[in-house]
Amino acid sequence: MRHARRRVVRRVTRLAAVGGLLLGGTMVTHAVASEPGTPDAVPFSTASPADASGPGAGLVQRLGTSRTAGSWVGEDGRTVVAVTDEEAAAVVRAAGAEPRMVRHSMDDFDSATKTLSSAPRVPGTAWMKDYRSNQVVVRGDSTVSEDDWSSLTEVADGIGDFVRMERIGGTFTTRLAGGLPVLSTAGRCSAGFNVTDGRREFILTAGHCGPQGSVWFSDDGGRKKVGTTVGGSFPGDDYSLIAYEGGKAGENAGVVAVGGGKGVRITGVADPTVGQRIFRSGSTSGLRDGEVTALDVTVNYPEGTVGGLIESDVCAEPGDSGGPMFSMGIALGVTSGGSGDCRSGGVTYFQPLTKALADLDLKLIVAPGTDGGGPSPEPSQAQGVAAPDAATPGSSTSVRGILPDPSTLVSRLADPRNVGPGLLVMGGSLVALVASRWIRAEQDRKAYRRQYSALWG
Repeated sequence: MRHARRRVVRRVTRLAAVGGLLLGGTMVTHAVASEPGTPDAVPFSTASPADASGPGAGLVQRLGTSRTAGSWVGEDGRTVVAVTDEEAAAVVRAAGAEPRMVRHSMDDFDSATKTLSSAPRVPGTAWMKDYRSNQVVVRGDSTVSEDDWSSLTEVADGIGDFVRMERIGGTFTTRLAGGLPVLSTAGRCSAGFNVTDGRREFILTAGHCGPQGSVWFSDDGGRKKVGTTVGGSFPGDDYSLIAYEGGKAGENAGVVAVGGGKGVRITGVADPTVGQRIFRSGSTSGLRDGEVTALDVTVNYPEGTVGGLIESDVCAEPGDSGGPMFSMGIALGVTSGGSGDCRSGGVTYFQPLTKALADLDLKLIVAPGTDGGGPSPEPSQAQGVAAPDAATPGSSTSVRGILPDPSTLVSRLADPRNVGPGLLVMGGSLVALVASRWIRAEQDRKAYRRQYSALWG
C-alpha cells in the first residue's frame, strides 16, 4: 500500500513538472511576443514653422516680415493675421483667415528687440512681441532698480511709441527646486520629453537644471539612478539632455506624466500659436493649463539671458523646470522659468521643442498609438483663458514605466511583463523533474540493498 502511494506521488510530481515546463515555455513565448519594439519617432523637420503652427504661420512666412506682424487665434477660433497693407489683407481673406490692419511690421519688431538686446543687460527684465496690440512690451520685475529701469526706458523711448514699458510684481526666475521628478546635487527638476538619436534615448529637460556631468536620480536617497547630463545649452537657450542609464527609456517612453498616476500620449511635435490653449505638467504643481501669450520672448534671468522663448499665462513653481508643455498630445516645449506661483498666478516661459531638437539633431519619441486611451485628464485648478477650440491635453494613459526602474534582479524576474516569471517556472519544473527521477533511483537502490541483504544475510 505504501509503495502504491509512493508511485502515485511520483507520477503526480512528474506530471506537474512537465506541466510547469509547458506553462513556463508559454509564458516566455508570450512575454517575447508582447515585448514593445523601438518607439516610433517623429523628426523635428515635420514641425517646420510653415506647417506646424497652423495657417497663420504659413501666411506670415508667405507674405514676409515687412507686410505682416504675427498671427494668433481669435476669440471666435479663427486665425487672425496682422498685415500692413490691403493687398496682404486680401491674401489673408482668400486663405480663409481674418486680416487685422496694423501700423508696425515684424521688421519693426525685430529692429526694436535688436536695439533692446544691444543695451546693457538688466537682470529681471524681459521683452516680447505682442502681436495682438502691435507693440513690443518690456517688463521689469521687482528686482530691477529705478536707475536701471529709467535707463531702459530711455532706450525704449528712442525706438518709438510702439514699445510699452510694464513693471510687474515678483521676480523672473528659473524654476529649479515635477512630468516626473529627477533629482541631483544641482537641485530638483522635471523630466520633459523622451528623445532619441536612433541609438540611445534621452530625457530632454531644461538647460539650467544642471551642468554637463550632473547625475540624476528618481528618489531622494540617490539609489535609483536615471542618467547623466551629456549636453545642452544655457544661457542663450534653455535645454539639456540626460542620457538614460543603460541607454534606453522605460516602457511608455512616448508618454508624459501629469499626476495622479496618469499620463498623456505624445503623438507629434510642433510650434505653438499665440492664443492657443496649452497644458504644462510638473512634479511640483501638477497639470495646469493656460494660453500662449507671446512667441520669441527674451528673458534676462539672473543666471543669463535666454531668447526665443514661448510665453504663457499658465503658472509654474520651483521644481517644475524642464517639465513638458503640450496640447492635444502634440509636444511644444519644456518649462524654463517665469514669475508668480499657482496661488496668485503668474507668467511662465518655455523653451520651444522644435528648436532644441534641431540644434541637437534628435527625434521625439512618440506613443505608437492611441487605441484604448482614456479621456483627457483634467488640469488641477486650471488657469488662463481656454482657446475656442477647447483643446485637451491629449489621450490619457498610465504612467507605468515612464522612467526606468533600477530595481533588483528578483523584482525584475517577478515582473509578469518580462520573461523572468516563465524562466522561473521552467527552472522550478526542471528541478522538480530531476528531483523526482533522483528520488525514484534512490528508492530503487535502497530496495535492491534490502533484497540483497535478505538473500545473503
